[in-house]
This record gives sequence, structure tokens and C-alpha cells, in this order.
Amino acid sequence: MVPDARTLFDRATGRRILVVGDLMLDEWIWGTVTRISPEAPVPVVAVADHSFTLGGAGNVANNLRALHANVVFAGMVGSDPFATHVRDLLRNEQVDDSGVFASADRPTTRKTRIVAHNQQVVRADWESTSMLATADRVRLTAFVRSRASECDAVILSDYAKGLLCREIVEAASACPLVLADPKPQNIALFAGVTCVAPNVAEASTIVGTPIVDDAGLERAGLRLIEMLGCRYAVITRGEHGMALFGSEGERLQIPSVARTVYDVSGAGDTVIAVLGLALATGAPIEQAMQLANFAAGAVVAKLGTATASPEEILALLDPAT
Repeated sequence: MVPDARTLFDRATGRRILVVGDLMLDEWIWGTVTRISPEAPVPVVAVADHSFTLGGAGNVANNLRALHANVVFAGMVGSDPFATHVRDLLRNEQVDDSGVFASADRPTTRKTRIVAHNQQVVRADWESTSMLATADRVRLTAFVRSRASECDAVILSDYAKGLLCREIVEAASACPLVLADPKPQNIALFAGVTCVAPNVAEASTIVGTPIVDDAGLERAGLRLIEMLGCRYAVITRGEHGMALFGSEGERLQIPSVARTVYDVSGAGDTVIAVLGLALATGAPIEQAMQLANFAAGAVVAKLGTATASPEEILALLDPAT
């Protein structure tokens, strides 16, 4: 068991975390399939239920709230009816949405998934990936700068939808602890953050070489630190666990703890949320990473973007409890 995990969760309660990133609305249409359409060779889904959840960076906020952190969110929605759903979901989780601004020139990012018999049939996306308009970027940057210094950590959640820019990353540096879950095409934005946490495919793309063995993994981790000047690089490796590299020589590889992998979507959100929250309590990076690994093991056993409670994580840590 990770040393003092329960104590760490107690210390995490009430920590102030600012999440900045690409906010999404996940729309779920649930149903069953009993026939093929006469119009085209596609299944006909008889709809039984329809729901909305927070996706993208919103799932980072959800994961933090599940661990009883206080969360402030900075992001954009459109000037459309779906923005109301996003705000309602944030407020239902008691997330401070005062940094969520409405843009006149982009839609609320929405991912519509049709699921039948617990299997996704199709997904439709409504989104813009263009950079924010200047006025939107200025007000978002100002908000991040004003709130980052009041928080215990800032988490930058990048889904490459055009929100994050260098000005926002620099504004986030008003907080001494900044973590980023980057997309490869935006990696240069995150120079100087405390910790980056890409998955192994993203890390391979960023450094420009395949990662097929431990030697390649170490080269990638060290290259990330060299490129960005960051303190830590954590590479998530799916069924192979996670690897840590530190600028002061820290090295740690840990195996996956997932017993059943049902759906890996959103696991990266869980990892960055738990890493950030654990580090905000003063936990050593090795302990933070091990805790994040167990949290990821809990969420991949669930369908869709999911969260892990302290009790679920502690149960994985010590099955005897």
C-alpha cells in the first residue's frame, strides 16, 4: 500500500486546484440494437436513455471533486444552449465556473456518442480547433493570472481545441506547481511547467522516436525534460503502467494495477488530477505517481469518462480492507 494514502487523501480535502483547458460536453445516447436499417447497412438503435457528462478538461475537474478538492475552472464555451448544460454540470459538482467564458465565434465542444449493449456505435463531434479570438484569449489569460497565485496547483489539460497558448501557460506560472497533460502538436507551449504527463504514444510523437523498450522509454523521458526544462516527466503506458523521470535523477517504473480494462477513455484525466492533487499536499513525486496509477486502475474498469473516489482507490491499494 502507498504509505499513508488515507492521510494523504485527508490532506487533499479542500486543496485549491485551478484547471485550465479544453472543456467538453459528452452527450450519451443509450439504446439497443435489434435490426439493421433498410436505408443503409447500419444498426438501428432504439434509444432508451439520453444523458450529459463533462468531458475533456471537465473530466479533470470531476476527478478532483471526487477526491474532495476545491476546483476553479478556466475555459470557454459557445454562445449556444449546450453551454448551459456545461455550466449546470460544473455547478452540480460545486466547481467554481467564474472563469468559464462564452465565445461568440466557436461552439461549445460536444461529443455525441451512441452506445448500444455497452458498445459505442458511432460518435459525432461539434467543435472548433482554431485559436481563441484575441479578446477571448486576453480575458482568459487575465483570469488565470489572477487566480493561479491563490491556488495550490494549476493543471493544464490540453485537448488541442485551440484554447491553450503560451500567454496562458505563463499566467499559470503565478502558482509554483503547474502540471500539464499535453498534446504533441502543442508541446512547446509547456516549457517551464513543473510536470508533464503524456501517454506513451504522445511521448513517442513528441520526441520523434518509437518507444519499444526501456532504453527508448528512458531516452524519451530525458528528452522531454531537456526540451521543456520541466522538473518531472511522467509517461503513462496503459497496461504497462507508468514511468517517472526527474531532472535530478529520479527514476521509477511501476506496473499497471488494473484488474479489468473496460474503457481507457479519460484515464489520463484521472492521472493528471491525482498527480496534481497529491503534489499539492506535499507528497513526494514517487508517492503521487503510485497513487495516480491506482486511481487509473479504478477508472478503466468503468464505461466512459469516470472518476475514482478515495474509497475505491484505497480498496485497490489494500484489497483486504
